[in-house]
Amino acid sequence: MAGQTDPSLSIFSGEEVEFMAEDEMVEIVPNMRMDPLNMLCGDFGPFYPQMATQVPLWLAIAMKKRGKCTIRPPEWMSVENLTRILEAERDSQAAFQVLPFHYVEISSLLFEYAPDDIPDIYMVRSLINDIRDVRFHKVETSLESFEEAHSSAVMVKDLSAMEVNLVRPFVGRALQAFYKHGSPELVPNPDGMSARRPQATDNIPRRPLRRR
Repeated sequence: MAGQTDPSLSIFSGEEVEFMAEDEMVEIVPNMRMDPLNMLCGDFGPFYPQMATQVPLWLAIAMKKRGKCTIRPPEWMSVENLTRILEAERDSQAAFQVLPFHYVEISSLLFEYAPDDIPDIYMVRSLINDIRDVRFHKVETSLESFEEAHSSAVMVKDLSAMEVNLVRPFVGRALQAFYKHGSPELVPNPDGMSARRPQATDNIPRRPLRRR
């Protein structure tokens, strides 16, 4: 995936972030019997009818397209859980609720490829859009406060992949780091790593990602 030398641009495109999200594990219910799939990223299966198993999202989508399974939405995508998260996001202007790192991309892919597997899909879609809008607004507010204070660093916890990608253009002006779900491992500022790894030139067009 191509990097960018211009700090005003995001490090990853939306398509690239979505591509990375496809490695997240989801639960499927096969409707046929199939031997295990031995791949470079791991072994999946064997598959038996009506026996739930976990596979990467990209494999679940591929099997769903061929009519070989249904996909079980993750528990956090229930109307009850999303309603609670939305209320908590609105009540707290300083903190972000804990959500899967790729919640935006996972839900978007499931809406596109497995809409018939999602109970109350219209309500679920509306709640996720509302949650995303509230969180993006809080990200923008945090960045405005950071710029007004002329601070040299900022730490924001529990951002999602798409939200981190949203703020990356701003990190070129300061030393910033983001904690991924409270992990002690910091994700460093990409511009600060320029001396340790080559960067792509801006005049090289990005190669479109092919769907797995």
